[in-house]
Amino acid sequence: MARKVVWFSCGAASAVTAKMAVKKYGKECVIAYCDLSTTEHPDNLRFLEDIEQWIGVPILRLKSAVYKDTWDVYSKTRYLVGVAGARCTSELKRAVRVAFEEEGDIQMLGYTIDEKHRAARFNQQNPEVITEWILIEEGLTKEDCLGLLWKAGIEIPTMYKMGYTNNNCIGCVKGQSGYWNKIRVDFPDVFDRMAKLERELNVAINKRYEGTERIRVFLDELDPDVGNYQDEPNISCGIVCMSAYEGLEIEKVELSMGDQERG
Repeated sequence: MARKVVWFSCGAASAVTAKMAVKKYGKECVIAYCDLSTTEHPDNLRFLEDIEQWIGVPILRLKSAVYKDTWDVYSKTRYLVGVAGARCTSELKRAVRVAFEEEGDIQMLGYTIDEKHRAARFNQQNPEVITEWILIEEGLTKEDCLGLLWKAGIEIPTMYKMGYTNNNCIGCVKGQSGYWNKIRVDFPDVFDRMAKLERELNVAINKRYEGTERIRVFLDELDPDVGNYQDEPNISCGIVCMSAYEGLEIEKVELSMGDQERG
């Protein structure tokens, strides 16, 4: 029988995907996580453990056999991000997924209804992969997923509470001016490290335009007032979310005293 594999990323959407997959297919589902804990917020490990308790299935932690973390990728490949995407994503997530997958796997990622274009692009670029888009089929948005976690009594990851719309690695090379100015304030050591790396590689993540001319903007010359990043996550729980809540029979998570103190 084909494996049912959910790719968990420590984000709200992938957490709800895992819950829905286990509800649909049972505890034989494989919940896999590409472990980037050294470059993600430390609170992600707490969130991962809470989700394990919620879904009742252990989350398998996978690591690259070549690279330690995102900084190791940047150092060894001398590449950050470009038209081909972020090198860290291809090496630490895609390559790890390809190495782990088996023929016939039904694979599930946490793309929501507002990311249908990303799901379509994934299918187009990976025609050999059999996918199931549970959140899209249920019409769930990212805000719905955050609401479902709230209803289940699961504390959302710290990065969401700090106002980040995605729980990516701290200092994501796919971010632009507003994001990096927020990183400058929240994680100045990461900002400075990336600024130095940009100069070392002579590559700038950010850009601005003068007419049609694209001009590189290095982090060490980025205007602190440029860009705008949402201060708080937009957590809502609308009618679609309530419908999914009832269908999933989502239970409150009773955390142990140690978990409560840790949270």
